[in-house]
Amino acid sequence: MNEQLQTIQGAPLFNPQSPEFIANPYPVYHRLRAVDPMHLTPIGLYVASRHADVTTILRDKRFGKDFVGRMSRRFGPQILDEPIYRSMSHWMLQQDPPDHGRLRGLVVRAFTARRVEDMRPRIQAIVDEIIDRVAPRGHMDLIADFAFRLPVIVICDMLGIPQDHREMFFASSRDGGRLLDLAPLSAEEIKAHSAANLATAEYFRSLFELRRRQPGDDLTTHLVQAEEQGNKLTNEELTANIILLFGAGHETTVNLIGNGLLALHRNPDQLRLLIEDPSLAPNAIEELLRYDSSVQVTGRTTLEEVDEIGGIALAKGQSVICLLGAANRDPAVYEDPDRLDIKRADVRPLSFGGGIHYCLGAQLARIEGEVAISTLLRRLPNLRLDDLDHPDWRQTFVLRGLNKLPASW
Repeated sequence: MNEQLQTIQGAPLFNPQSPEFIANPYPVYHRLRAVDPMHLTPIGLYVASRHADVTTILRDKRFGKDFVGRMSRRFGPQILDEPIYRSMSHWMLQQDPPDHGRLRGLVVRAFTARRVEDMRPRIQAIVDEIIDRVAPRGHMDLIADFAFRLPVIVICDMLGIPQDHREMFFASSRDGGRLLDLAPLSAEEIKAHSAANLATAEYFRSLFELRRRQPGDDLTTHLVQAEEQGNKLTNEELTANIILLFGAGHETTVNLIGNGLLALHRNPDQLRLLIEDPSLAPNAIEELLRYDSSVQVTGRTTLEEVDEIGGIALAKGQSVICLLGAANRDPAVYEDPDRLDIKRADVRPLSFGGGIHYCLGAQLARIEGEVAISTLLRRLPNLRLDDLDHPDWRQTFVLRGLNKLPASW
């Protein structure tokens, strides 16, 4: 890799920690695709930014997760002694076959298209209840009061979390995205995340005991029964993957709703189109996912030598970062990719990943986003964002979303 490709005019070509990048990563993505589409970072990771390369990597069986190996190579094997990273090592999201298929197979039935579509009336009722509660006030934070509450209630329903246990989840921190970023965490941050993970694990262990005594028609009961069979799920896997399901079950949707509402209000012609024709909502969600993806990045590691990808040969054990946000705005696939167009034809965003790790909850997130945004625009048509020009972005790279989004009507 030529050294001049590491920088442009003295600045790093790819610095996902910079405030400018967090506020708007898309100009950087355009430079990467044009100048160095398989960019080697100073820490030895390749960054893929073209749609064709990202799609290939996500589907190619020569690429996998290798979480334990990847973390050990980057931070030393002692990193897996930390409770938070030990828990992450059991996530189905971080597994390769055959363990990935075994774990995913235990939960996939809860996310079939039919079961998710059957949840639409409940999702609609939740959205209406939230709007009923805030409408008389004339203002709210669209993140905390709206976008966050909806998916938390939905995933609590799915996991069988009792009503009187849920308030603590509404007050929970949303800084877990830092765990997935490229920058290493400080010792203090690791300690804080580990403490939070242990506290959450303790809560779910008590929920497991409740569901053993009082089984229900919920995902936790199903997984507890699988754990009791012994050959399908260990107790450590059960705990780790319930925590994953809770986090993943709301995080993507919060960002989809928040990023989507900001994009629509920054593009008033598209906002007006959607208000005037609500039937555009399903396609609008696909375009909003493409335009400003809730998940910007996913990672893979080569499980064997790869002779060529994007013009580069990769050795076994090489980590590659796939920029989903860059692939979604690749002009080779989408004409005028920086323009929001809710009528755009054939939108197939990579925001939910691809291959065997395609997001289990993709269709659920789509329906939640569609119902939330279309209902909000119908019931509060005069809603306006209080600060369009200076949104408060969370200081994370992998998960792109807002800390808050004040609105009035």
